[in-house]
Amino acid sequence: MGADRGGSGVRGRRPVRVMAYASCGALLLAGCASMPDGGDLRQVESTPRQDSQVRVYAIPPRPGASAAEIVQGFLEALTSDDANYETAGKYLTDGARKAWDPYRSTTVLDDAPDPVGLPTDTKDGTRDVQFRLTGGKVARVDERHAYSPEAGSYNGLVRLTKLKNKQWRIDGLPQGVVMGTSDFQRNYVSVNKYYYASNGTSGTGRPPATVADPVYVRAQVDPMTQIVRALLRGPTKWLDPVVTSSFPTGTDLKSADTSLSPDDRNRVTVPLNAEADHVGGTQCGRMAAQLLLTLQNLTPTGVDEVELQKSDGSQLCVQTMNQVEGIASHGTGRHQEGQYFIDRERRLVRLTGGDRDKKPEPVPGALGEGAKKLRAAAVSRDETSAAGVTADGRNLYVGSLVSGGSLGEPVLRSQGATPADRLTTPSWDARGDLWVADRDPKKPRLLLLRKGAGEPIVVQAPSVDGRIEAVRVAADGARIALIVEKNGKSSLQIGRIDRSAGDEPAGAGVVETRSVAPQLEEVTAMSWAGDSRLVVVGSEKGGVQQMRYVQVDGSTPLATTPSALANVKEIAASEDEQLPLVAHSETDGIVRLSSGEQWQKIVQDGMAPVYPG
Repeated sequence: MGADRGGSGVRGRRPVRVMAYASCGALLLAGCASMPDGGDLRQVESTPRQDSQVRVYAIPPRPGASAAEIVQGFLEALTSDDANYETAGKYLTDGARKAWDPYRSTTVLDDAPDPVGLPTDTKDGTRDVQFRLTGGKVARVDERHAYSPEAGSYNGLVRLTKLKNKQWRIDGLPQGVVMGTSDFQRNYVSVNKYYYASNGTSGTGRPPATVADPVYVRAQVDPMTQIVRALLRGPTKWLDPVVTSSFPTGTDLKSADTSLSPDDRNRVTVPLNAEADHVGGTQCGRMAAQLLLTLQNLTPTGVDEVELQKSDGSQLCVQTMNQVEGIASHGTGRHQEGQYFIDRERRLVRLTGGDRDKKPEPVPGALGEGAKKLRAAAVSRDETSAAGVTADGRNLYVGSLVSGGSLGEPVLRSQGATPADRLTTPSWDARGDLWVADRDPKKPRLLLLRKGAGEPIVVQAPSVDGRIEAVRVAADGARIALIVEKNGKSSLQIGRIDRSAGDEPAGAGVVETRSVAPQLEEVTAMSWAGDSRLVVVGSEKGGVQQMRYVQVDGSTPLATTPSALANVKEIAASEDEQLPLVAHSETDGIVRLSSGEQWQKIVQDGMAPVYPG
């Protein structure tokens, strides 16, 4: 429960806010003080998320505070950086403090919760009053730190009682905490934990693929220790069926008061409990790789080395970031610079490097020779093969990217009556299998071709409600992004790839799809743009087309929004976030956006840009 707007608080009155002065040390009224790491204290109405140096300190209730001030002060104390909510607990009775679990969940509202006093019948001598907390729900963060979008109205009841010392205290309240969006953005930071895909790279000869599991932790409350504990506890519920952890069950930090931080060599020492005492060197290396990948974005320079310790303090293993590549396959697993698209002659062409004057060249092989006119293509992640959809959308061909290679017969043919009712752009997964959707209204299907050949396998997707319009498989092979159309509206959905039936592709399925951009009613293009991020083109109800980043959990990352671009038809990004976005605009043709720059025109006549995958 928290407050983040100037007009929040008990209805009809301005909320209590605090001005605190370093010179006198006096704290006036209940609430929070926002304190920069240096300089004077200052009055705060709302702390902007982008000011990373601002710290908010909880203030205990003042003697004689009214019931309304107690409620408001408690809500504001919960948005502070008080590590264990100790000050917030001072607003509660002893019984309420013992029963309340602030870590059970965090409910995010569009604005701060609005406390409304309820009528109280005082004729019977009652010493209790009640306030109802209201607001519009945006999201919820559960006990495993997983974020999920929510909608609808929030209603929470807070009951106060007057103690024998004549002080009001909260005697009943909802479990967890509630706060507005801006306070949530200031208080919490999104961090990727990393686990191993259960079978995402089976048979490829590569190390096991890592899968990003984004969670939210409190940004100013020892986030490194929080995220390591969350990693050791295991993956979030949605991801759990398709990933594994190298840490033995029950592994935790050695003690409850352990606090982790890098030393002056960017080395983090992690003391573990007895559950990890007997792991071997190979397993310990995989454990350390998970930790190193998880900790990379928590410090400005990253973490270079991790030492794992046994419960007696002796060394279990040491691993550096340079060693991770041989243990875990992260992202694409190889350096990629080339971008591909279909040129004016309907050939597959490749643009390499960042030289803006360099011209695209046809790829080697039949797909670059123009024998089959194409409208879309996908390049395998090792860039040795490509799949192309013919200009009418009816046929799918697969060929090698070597000179003189031939296509043969199409590997798939759609019976849809029009190009819009035929094949989507295909996508290659981490195992080298090819995914594509057939939009034939009489027989809509999501299909898988093992190694891009053989009899197409129908992928069961029971949770997909609508027709699949676009398919993109993540580099980890455990997740798939879909654009799904129903009743004239299209949404972006993420599903798990389930191969639980064994190594046979017939066991593949897409399960538990969830919408990750619910505010967009018309999603027209998307692409993976990182381990847990996508770039999306779409529009809200009655709005204009926009381009934005979204997380796979449905949250909006605090990253720069891509520069505006008109009439975008297709978008391509790489899991390597350092590589530029590439788009097809009806106005400007094929364009490219590198970090810190504006869109750069490549060619006027081109379409369907893609990165390998």
